[in-house]
Amino acid sequence: MNKDTTDKKVITSPFTNEVINELKTGDMVYISGVIYTARDAAHKILFEMIERGEKMPFEFEGQAVYYAGPAPAKPGKPIGSVGPTTGGRMDAYSPTLIENGLKVMIGKGTRSDAVVDAIVKNNGVYFAAIGGAAALMAKCVISSEIVAFEELGTEAIRRLVVNELPVVVAIDSQGDDVYKKAIEEYKQ
Repeated sequence: MNKDTTDKKVITSPFTNEVINELKTGDMVYISGVIYTARDAAHKILFEMIERGEKMPFEFEGQAVYYAGPAPAKPGKPIGSVGPTTGGRMDAYSPTLIENGLKVMIGKGTRSDAVVDAIVKNNGVYFAAIGGAAALMAKCVISSEIVAFEELGTEAIRRLVVNELPVVVAIDSQGDDVYKKAIEEYKQ
């Protein structure tokens, strides 16, 4: 579901191809619904599970993975600070995950050409979350539960329900890359 409220573009998971195709590099959007956290260690395990033909711990199709390892929750809160980590840390595994249905990723920083190619080929999108604003991001989390790899501690996969998590389209489904555009604009 996609709705515009004044200037605010709110998109809701699960994400359809239609919603993904509407997003353009540089768009500020707010995500509501279910997203999953997964960082380096979880990505390595997911990659190995795919290689072995095992079932994933959550359905990739239409879902978003947020590259975050949240801090412990304070009493009465669903989660602690939950800021993004660098997307490039997942680049070795992301093309395989994308080829297997994952279309939406949230992190910070540039991505490799292989990831951008996989995004374009599979109609995906990469969102940049606000680095350094982990406490603000936590305020968008309604609930959190570990769904896989509890032994990884903060890097366990968590199912988050979020309300208007602020992100920017960093790489759209056409492969337009906000980071590359910014470098080109700076050079001019």
